[in-house]
Amino acid sequence: MKLLVIEDEISLQSALQKGFIKLGYAVDTASDGEEALEHYYSSPYDAIILDMNLPKIGGIDVLKEIRKENSEIKVLILSARSELEDKIAGLDMGANDYLAKPFHFKELEARVRALLRRNFSTQNTEISTDRLVLNTALKKMYLDGVEITLTKKEYGIVEYLLMHKGTLVSGEDLIEHVWDSEADSFTNAFKVHINALRKKLPQSTIKNIRGQGYYVE
Repeated sequence: MKLLVIEDEISLQSALQKGFIKLGYAVDTASDGEEALEHYYSSPYDAIILDMNLPKIGGIDVLKEIRKENSEIKVLILSARSELEDKIAGLDMGANDYLAKPFHFKELEARVRALLRRNFSTQNTEISTDRLVLNTALKKMYLDGVEITLTKKEYGIVEYLLMHKGTLVSGEDLIEHVWDSEADSFTNAFKVHINALRKKLPQSTIKNIRGQGYYVE
């Protein structure tokens, strides 16, 4: 996955670039609006992290320019402007998410992953492993070519695990992405859903490391 980080504060820009590269992302950076648009028009990106206060061309104008020709690319605004009106303005201009400074890198990375998950679902129609095929366009799962009936929550869990095949995913992370901001309220429901899901799939499809999380090989 390739990111464009647009941030004029060089120390923060460098920290974000190093942080995302360490996690396996390819990262380009820009320090002003002009450079940002040059990068955007010369290379494809999976997601953009965009500061609002930029020299030469402001963040809102950069966002407007991007949205003129691309309504699909995911854009997360990163800004010191934390007032509700500023957030609404950014979202109304076409941003997919908004994170105010100061912030924790882990939260930013989690939000980017959430945006990229949406990209994956729209750009890739099938994810497969062993005897299973997940069709992300139809939101259906097949075992040896036969459809398995899943609830929406069961589908959300298995989709996320398959998208992160071979990676240990914590229960908290699964809840965050399937239940969004309602995570704490649905802890018990999550356990019920994942147990029901495991009964519908071949034995040991979803593996569990107690106290750490779940994974699909």
